[in-house]
Amino acid sequence: MALDAAGLDLIFREARSHNAWLDKPIPDETLQELFDIVKWGPTSANCSPARFVFIRTKDAKERLAPALSSGNMAKTMAAPVNVIVAYDPKFYEKLPQLFPHNLDAASWFTSNESLAATTAFRNGTLQGAYLMLAARALGLDCGGMSGFDNAKVDQEFLADRGWRSNFLVNLGYGDPAALFGRHPRLDYTDACVLL
Repeated sequence: MALDAAGLDLIFREARSHNAWLDKPIPDETLQELFDIVKWGPTSANCSPARFVFIRTKDAKERLAPALSSGNMAKTMAAPVNVIVAYDPKFYEKLPQLFPHNLDAASWFTSNESLAATTAFRNGTLQGAYLMLAARALGLDCGGMSGFDNAKVDQEFLADRGWRSNFLVNLGYGDPAALFGRHPRLDYTDACVLL
């Protein structure tokens, strides 16, 4: 079983990163459906360290605004939903639930802080990418960003949970009239090696 050409176009070949948004809300039920797809993406030892904060109210957006770079302000405030893609540095506390066939798995990380930090960041980043692909699969548009102050976001939204921000994703229904021209990509021979 494989996606057909239309599915591949929707998720990859014709999909674009959006900077302008139509005034069309995303129902909370769609955000739950989005997560219910994302959670099935693979992570090492099923560690699932990503945590997602969906910002969708005016008050929450005003709390986010001071952390944004000036170049990201307008598009972020206009997007129906902003997602803080975060990760839980203590993800391993959930491993007895998520990786039950090896109840000693948490000790891999409690005894090695560097491994825990790398695992949380790497796999949380993977899950953030799954979020963007799943959003496209559900007919949403997205625009990922790193132009913000992580420390401010962490303090304002995440400190009480102990989570840390990685990047932001704006979600909504993009305005195709505001898209930039398509940027080139590397060729297979520039990016791949067969051994």
